Amino acid sequence: MSMTEKSKIAIGIDLGTTNSLAAVMRDGRPVALAGEHGAIVPSVISFQNDQLLVGIPARQAMLDNPDHTVYSVKRLMGKAAADLKDSDDRLPFQVVADSRGLAAVKIDQKIISPVELSAAILREVKKQAEKALGMEVERAVITVPAYFDDAQRQATRDAGKIAGLEVLRIINEPTAASLAYGMHQLNRGTIVVYDLGGGTFDVSILRLENGIFEVLATAGDTRLGGDDFDMEIVNDIIKQALKSGIIMDHPSPAMRATLKRAAENAKIALSEVEEMTIVVRAGGGNFSLTLTAIEFENLIRPYVERTLDFCRRALADAKLTIDKIDEVILVGGSTRIPMVFNAVEDLFGRPAHCDLGPDEVVALGAAVQADILTGGRNDLLLLDVTPLSLGIETLGGVMNVLIQRNSKIPAVSKEVFTTYVDGQTNVAIRVYQGERELVADNRALGNFDLTGIEPQRAGMPRIEVSFMLDADGILRVTAHDIRSGKQQQITIQPSYGLTRDEVNQMVRESFLHAQDDIDRRLFIELSNESGTVIKATRRAFEVFSEFKDGERQQIEETITRLEEALRGTDPQAVRERLDELNDATADLAARMADDAVAGALKRKSVEEAAKLME
Repeated sequence: MSMTEKSKIAIGIDLGTTNSLAAVMRDGRPVALAGEHGAIVPSVISFQNDQLLVGIPARQAMLDNPDHTVYSVKRLMGKAAADLKDSDDRLPFQVVADSRGLAAVKIDQKIISPVELSAAILREVKKQAEKALGMEVERAVITVPAYFDDAQRQATRDAGKIAGLEVLRIINEPTAASLAYGMHQLNRGTIVVYDLGGGTFDVSILRLENGIFEVLATAGDTRLGGDDFDMEIVNDIIKQALKSGIIMDHPSPAMRATLKRAAENAKIALSEVEEMTIVVRAGGGNFSLTLTAIEFENLIRPYVERTLDFCRRALADAKLTIDKIDEVILVGGSTRIPMVFNAVEDLFGRPAHCDLGPDEVVALGAAVQADILTGGRNDLLLLDVTPLSLGIETLGGVMNVLIQRNSKIPAVSKEVFTTYVDGQTNVAIRVYQGERELVADNRALGNFDLTGIEPQRAGMPRIEVSFMLDADGILRVTAHDIRSGKQQQITIQPSYGLTRDEVNQMVRESFLHAQDDIDRRLFIELSNESGTVIKATRRAFEVFSEFKDGERQQIEETITRLEEALRGTDPQAVRERLDELNDATADLAARMADDAVAGALKRKSVEEAAKLME
């Protein structure tokens, strides 16, 4: 291979909760890269004295050395330790808070971040890919769940850098899957990608036409997947053992790892057989349990129903009905479970595609995107979306949205704001993510100050705020004082990601509280407007003395009534009192304007006055 070809090579990587995989384009088609131990690299890391094991060797060490073996790292990415307290009993290793309160893993006396652990997995995937290709790999496209927020995407990108990779793009897993199928039998139409992996669930709706993949809507949960199925089996084993008088020491790392492996094996087997016997060593002997496929389905039914609810939500967001769907694609190992497969086909009323293999399709699509970015293909275009609205806080705690939820990315939005206090020389820019009208109900992402603004009367400065959401879904915010040229910017890197159901709760609450939120926002905006009018009127009292009989008293009484309305919560009452004040001051404002023009004319020559009147 020539140096030119070598410099252009880029792989696609599916960094999964359970398994990871690399793929590359060969002869115009994406293929999985099989290394020393096969194509699939288990997303498992084990610390054996001074030796670090990753992949299959680490997975084999899970039972022998469970408290030094880490898995499901993806669920920790970009999370605060407090967000994961409900998962403590699921993991054989110790999850702690680092110095910033972020989730980290403690092995002996060493605290290791999820970014470092993910980097170890990516490094192993890179090594296996290099063995398969017979050359070094320096560039990659890495996939993430569609509902990963800014912190989780940044963490994934950082992990790639630590692993020695130039990360060309972070793309959503369902979108990658659609790219993989787009090169085969699907040429045009509306596509649903149902992605149920080990730790996350996503559903995306895309439109494909003439090589353009346009994401219409996405929904999902970053903590819903096959791991939850495993835990249901684990809990059932513990419950049935207790009925037999056997108390399983679930908190011990060894027992957690043993139960986890037994549950995984049972889940996989019950996709092929009607029942199986689970044997677990406990209490100095063996405990056996027969689990049927029907019993397993009853255990996981609530989780499957939740995924279908997300499908319905995505359809509603895309403003589509089920009959408008042309194709359904299944992604993720958990879609091999017959109940899941059948539930999806029943919901959409059509056969689901799993031709490319649900474990490989995301990596294959990432390889397609890598090929596009390195100039290999120019007949495909990917238009992704952002899952939540992005905006800034304005006066009164109002959420001013600059980029709407489900907007195409990359996206750029600009809006001009001003000051509300005379002589203000700095402005705090606070950035939020969410669907509610007030920032108190949304998620803070970051903040910075724009300083050095020339002191002017309130309302005079012009401050342009720009949001630039790149193709990776990472946000950059810039504030620019148009007059002075002062500028500040920030790349949003929130301290941690969204909590368990926060994204879904944000969307749900935006509907439940829609009218109340609108009323609260309207009241705040009317309060701001009222404050400006009252301030301007009182300033007029200081500089103007030619009032009609009783005019000033009437205006002051109107101001008093408006101030009383502002102490309440009814926006309609404020609107009415504000209109009264505007009506009461209309004649005064006209006379003041006439006097201002007359004064200006007196100071001008006849010729200048004529020009002024033109």
